[in-house]
Amino acid sequence: MSRKKSADPELAQKLSRRNMLGVAAGATAAAVLGASATPVAAQGKGNGHGHGHGHGQPVLPPGRLGIQLYSLRDKVSTIGFAKVFEELERFGYDEVEFAGYTQGSAGPITLPQLKRLAKDHGLKGIGSHVNYYDNNNPNAYSFAQNLTKVLDDAQELGLDHIGTASGPFRYGSTVDAWKRAAADFNAYGAAAKRRGMKFYQHNHAEEFSFATDQPNVRLYDVLLAETDPSLVYLEMDIYWAFAGQFRFSKTPEGKPAPFDPLRYVLKQPHRYPLFHVKDGVEDIAARDGYRMVDVGDGDIDYKRFISAVNKTHGGRRDHHWQVEHDQPVDSILFAQKSSAHLHSLRERG
Repeated sequence: MSRKKSADPELAQKLSRRNMLGVAAGATAAAVLGASATPVAAQGKGNGHGHGHGHGQPVLPPGRLGIQLYSLRDKVSTIGFAKVFEELERFGYDEVEFAGYTQGSAGPITLPQLKRLAKDHGLKGIGSHVNYYDNNNPNAYSFAQNLTKVLDDAQELGLDHIGTASGPFRYGSTVDAWKRAAADFNAYGAAAKRRGMKFYQHNHAEEFSFATDQPNVRLYDVLLAETDPSLVYLEMDIYWAFAGQFRFSKTPEGKPAPFDPLRYVLKQPHRYPLFHVKDGVEDIAARDGYRMVDVGDGDIDYKRFISAVNKTHGGRRDHHWQVEHDQPVDSILFAQKSSAHLHSLRERG
């Protein structure tokens, strides 16, 4: 069988220079990414899905538990931030990640009021999700259309991070399209850095798919290679990364291209200040390989994942863990259960 070289040697060189999980073709992909590596999500089998409590130190670093408020959007829009924050304080949360700054029928609230409200309940605003772009609306509240306003608001809230959960698909799914998106992100990152903040991108499963013009090139690798590590950071949504592992461990041509989400983090832990912690029950009949459930009710081994990140340089200090569920049955109960579960995890001692 013949081996094809990367169709983009400049990209491959950048990946190699930054010590990334490389752009690889055919059998080379298996060698670089570790075809025999056992996925973290599966390694909890046999010990309660990694939920054993043990007697060691807490896995969760102190002061680093947050929640993405999108999970509580039904409550924010009805009972308001004040009552939601009161519950989060009671459940032992330290941080919140915003998904908008309004509270629906609970009435208007200003950014200074929102900042004060969080502080009064012992919560720090750690980040916020804002749309990447809306090309149909020049006045859209997005990075592409309203960068200054987005950064003004984040600065007024005292956020350390400001980012987007939009995929870098603005210009398409080719390598060059993602290079253009990376250039946008570098510009937003530079603007955020001048304000003392970090710009970040939150993944879904599709970021781990392959370029339409170079089917041996994983798009996530393009993003990592083409963005400046000092300007653009990542918030790994661990659930969606494992969904990506399930869906995109073969190229469109059927060649093996396995990867382990944790290994991406361990290669460059400084690029991942934030994580989304959401859980799933393995279901190979489902499109994504998982069915989303409350944190602690699924099969993703968070004891092992968080412990591994903790062992990196500054790991317990430099990373923040935001629980999330896209469609919780009971959002308040989800928040309570998630905090209790993560606080209960102990490293093997």
